[in-house]
Amino acid sequence: MAQSPLISLVRKDLLIEWRQKHTLFGVLLYVGSTVFVVYMMSGQPEPKVWNALFWLTQLFVAVNSVAKSFLQEHPHRFRYYFTLIKPGTFLLAKMIYSIVLMLLMSLVSLLLYNVMLGWPLEQGLLFVAIASVGSLSLSTVFTFLSAIAARAQQNAALMAILGFPLVTPVLMILSNLALKAIAPVYQPGWWVLALSLLALDVLVVVLGLILFPFLWQE
Repeated sequence: MAQSPLISLVRKDLLIEWRQKHTLFGVLLYVGSTVFVVYMMSGQPEPKVWNALFWLTQLFVAVNSVAKSFLQEHPHRFRYYFTLIKPGTFLLAKMIYSIVLMLLMSLVSLLLYNVMLGWPLEQGLLFVAIASVGSLSLSTVFTFLSAIAARAQQNAALMAILGFPLVTPVLMILSNLALKAIAPVYQPGWWVLALSLLALDVLVVVLGLILFPFLWQE
């Protein structure tokens, strides 16, 4: 039984990542060195600072790994893909690949933070769940931005310009959601933040599926 184009594309990207490994090891080195420098400068920070540092680390991990999902593709290869698959399928495959990669990086970051910077969490499993949702959100947003930048003459500066207004609310929502796992008392209004984050993720995916076919034909 033949695989669907979506599964084949995701499998292809994962195999390439596993064989090359330079992006994977580069991000692991970045995360490890960042956590080590923070530990050497401040030891084990207080919970709110710990939370802020974690999400800043996830932001730069997304920039250095997920954001390159489209930019690493050669322009001529897009023409080849154009003859084989639909643009929406290609975009969704890149998003799924980015989500898997970002989830792995988030779990590694949590492990390193736990070892070096302590574990100031009242509800550890809840924070892991929020980190997973954050990985999904950041990877979706940066894959969408990478698709736009890749079709705009590989202009990475465009991704940075468009990314700031999109990523800032995502990080603010994730940071506030994570306070529920850190604070020992009940944090009201968390479900409103969760629904807002979900709505933003759905909006980014829908916009990508609408806009990418037009960029695909350029």
